[in-house]
Amino acid sequence: MQSWFTLFTPTEATSIVATTVMSNSTIVRLHLDCHQQENLASSARTLALQCAMKDPQNCALSALTLCEKDHIAFETAYQIVLDAAATGMSYTQLFTIARYMEHRGYPMRAYKLATLAMAHLNLSYNQDTHPAINDVLWACALSHSLGKNELAAVIPLVVKSVKCATVLSDILRRCTLTTPGMVSALHSRRNSGKLMSLDKAPLRQLLDATIGAYINTTHSRLTHISPRHYSEFIEFLGKARETFMMAHDGHIQFTQFIDNLKQIYKGKKKLMMLVRERFG
Repeated sequence: MQSWFTLFTPTEATSIVATTVMSNSTIVRLHLDCHQQENLASSARTLALQCAMKDPQNCALSALTLCEKDHIAFETAYQIVLDAAATGMSYTQLFTIARYMEHRGYPMRAYKLATLAMAHLNLSYNQDTHPAINDVLWACALSHSLGKNELAAVIPLVVKSVKCATVLSDILRRCTLTTPGMVSALHSRRNSGKLMSLDKAPLRQLLDATIGAYINTTHSRLTHISPRHYSEFIEFLGKARETFMMAHDGHIQFTQFIDNLKQIYKGKKKLMMLVRERFG
């Protein structure tokens, strides 16, 4: 293991070599006493950290797993991930490690990694089936469970990274259903149990961004719409209306929005007739 770099790639060293060396079958086969076992484990952890430094994308999660039982090694592996997050890691890798941290019982570390992952993410208006959506919803749920401050810090990142109206409205609804800080509330009595207001930060920013995304998406869809998509488009406007109505002046905003559409796209007579029938 000490000369792993002359024999294996970092991925091979962490995934095959270190895990095999630390397995129970190896300990039994080599008849190792406790001292020898600890020596081997220590060498495996050193190898894992070296691999994580060399190739964080492919080895960081393995290194964390291999170092779980040693506090200092685990902290070192976590620091390697944080250092690599800005440059060398994708949002997929960071979300995977963030979920691992939550599973291990470190929600604040999971939250930190999730915010770093968000910085690499960019979901455009038409990517409503993107595989990262579940990760974004999970990150928002995690932030919401930690408390208002964490949610307030994550919402600007969501607004910057996600331009997809249906995803934003899904996040918005989830945030308005329950009180933030349900995790910390279990550990303290100072939770008032109040739902967050849509008229104040941070949810106001999310509501405005969601309405803006619905408006932009509507115009984008209307530039290349064919008659076979008309009914689907009317349903989309129905969803948009639900979000508009969450704002205190939503009714006025939505009416102005519909009037605008009827004016700008009056050439699409059949479609505007359907709009008029449904929304007046």
